[in-house]
Amino acid sequence: MKGKILVTGGAGYIGSHTTVELQNAGYEVVIVDNLSNSSESVIDGIEKISGVRPVFMKLDCNDKAGMEKLFEEQKNIKGIIHFAASKAVGESVQKPLLYYRNNIDSLLTLMELMPRYGVDALVFSSSCTVYGQPDVLPVDENAPIKPAMSPYGNTKQINEEIIRDTIYSGVPYKATILRYFNPIGAHPTAEIGELPNGVPQNLIPFVTQTAMGIREQLSVFGDDYNTPDGSCIRDYINVVDLAKAHVVAVDRMLTGKSLENVETFNLGTGRGLSVLELIKTFEKVTGQKLNYKIVGRREGDIEQVWANPEKANNVLGWKAEESIEDTLASAWKWQLRLREKGIM
Repeated sequence: MKGKILVTGGAGYIGSHTTVELQNAGYEVVIVDNLSNSSESVIDGIEKISGVRPVFMKLDCNDKAGMEKLFEEQKNIKGIIHFAASKAVGESVQKPLLYYRNNIDSLLTLMELMPRYGVDALVFSSSCTVYGQPDVLPVDENAPIKPAMSPYGNTKQINEEIIRDTIYSGVPYKATILRYFNPIGAHPTAEIGELPNGVPQNLIPFVTQTAMGIREQLSVFGDDYNTPDGSCIRDYINVVDLAKAHVVAVDRMLTGKSLENVETFNLGTGRGLSVLELIKTFEKVTGQKLNYKIVGRREGDIEQVWANPEKANNVLGWKAEESIEDTLASAWKWQLRLREKGIM
């Protein structure tokens, strides 16, 4: 085994896919998740794909005593990939204190414990929301950080600053900040995928649930943006591609290949797709007609953003490979599997 990696929020959407890729790459994985937006059944799916059952502990990263106990029991954790966070833009506008408490305290707890337990590497799950509405598209890592348009986005900015300030102070570990664009899709086996509790906050689960008849209608938030068809434009990236970037980032730090003690990379495809284009592509790929309507803009939404992924391609050595058609097909396959299992 290459070493032991702690994956916080590892029963969640991106965390579960990353756990699979870590195990496939020869890492031992310990998952911590409070199951606030995930299910322990995901661990079964991870085991079916990789043939290895990761250690799982139901625990909140804000519980410092609980985390200390975990580090005492799980010796020699070499790296942490930190996913555990509340992540819905709209909800963060309604419940800002929940987001500040959950998203910032969890990072502080981990970074305080890392030196004590000899953890060498931290990968932080950040977001393109830190760029706000960029002046120039596609957006690269040198783009200015704009005032956040939501408390969720602000927690990502604050956490990035915490990481940089802490690394600059001379702590004995390195960090990699990965700024995601819009992760979608599911594992091609349909053993794991996006499984939101309650009404989905993200577009694709709402699309697949509407196609399945679970949701009566899909709302498209705004058709009056300054884009070709009036709907918001995003860079949609396959979740398995995204997961693989985390393995590359961990490898890079643990093998001493980092050029700086904090490195930042945009993870995207480099292609922008509007919400309405995404809906049409989904309908074409799956043969399912979607019942959708145009409604007013949603507070906190950015008009258009897509990545310049050249730094991730050339420096990190990672590239998004999957097509949007295959990615949307995987999301629909996952929704069909959920129906087979009697979920939703």
